[in-house]
Amino acid sequence: MNSPLDPASTLSAPESTADFDAVLKGGAYAILPQFGVIDANGDDAATFLHSQLTNDVQHLNVAGARLAGYCSPKGRLLASFLTWKTGDTIRLLISKDVQAPVQKRLSMFVLRAKAKLTDDSDKLLVVGLAGDVRGALASVFDALPDGVHVKVDDPAGTLIRVPDAAGVLRYLWVGPKQAVQERLAKLEGLVERVSPAVWDWLDIRAGEPRITQAVSEQFVPQMVNYDVLGGVNFRKGCYPGQEIVARSQYRGTIKRRTALANVAANLDAAHAGAELFHSDDPSQPCGMVVNAAAAPEGGVDLLAEIKLAALETGSVHLGAADGPALRLLPLPYALPAEI
Repeated sequence: MNSPLDPASTLSAPESTADFDAVLKGGAYAILPQFGVIDANGDDAATFLHSQLTNDVQHLNVAGARLAGYCSPKGRLLASFLTWKTGDTIRLLISKDVQAPVQKRLSMFVLRAKAKLTDDSDKLLVVGLAGDVRGALASVFDALPDGVHVKVDDPAGTLIRVPDAAGVLRYLWVGPKQAVQERLAKLEGLVERVSPAVWDWLDIRAGEPRITQAVSEQFVPQMVNYDVLGGVNFRKGCYPGQEIVARSQYRGTIKRRTALANVAANLDAAHAGAELFHSDDPSQPCGMVVNAAAAPEGGVDLLAEIKLAALETGSVHLGAADGPALRLLPLPYALPAEI
């Protein structure tokens, strides 16, 4: 059995409702091995990343964090990041299963730039905290970030406020492994440790998609609402796929969006990359599951990329037109009216 601070843990669904109750009715933390960390250093690190990612990296505020994407030349997302500065380092939080190929691809384009990308996942611990955790965090941090994507730096790492989900506060804590473990030990008895799968569910309820291996190169940023979430800066300079992303934005060609839904199925069926079908058109998919996680009320909660036209009438189903029907849920933010 893992010790309370052992980062090794399963990514399967929580074994009981206790994990969900800990988050929704109290305070909890999860060590998150589903994330990796790429650190960028060097005089040209900010300029280089600015030329590669969908968001402004050159002007990253030292007190803030930003979402960003990395696209193929066809404008399809290869990866998604949360990025911030810590000292002279620009840090990229990425889905662990796409980290190696994405880091290798980015490094190929460094060329003569004074920038180096390093996999620092083994040196760092990524922790998610949710629920009534401010009091516990205040016992180990001198200050707490108040606004979403506001951060504070500390010898034990960076604490970032991330979007609320299911009505509860959330924070990401990323720092040197030993320092984080020492402070986590002080939180024992104040907050419960839960499965990392609960964090996946909270990300889904926050409406914040994560690009994993199963859906890499499937979506332009707007298909997963990255324009709405602030993950794309349409005023910055060029980056791979920029022309296609901009054309989709300004020529009214956004015909697909990501919705929040629940489906009466298990994670074997309702997994990232699973196809969705409309009741009136069984011959071809109308969408795809972006992220999926077991839900506390049963079934699986999804972020599902779907043709907007398929949401107007009829119903959307998992796997086939006669498969389990998706029950649409309200996103925690508004989508723009598409023309």
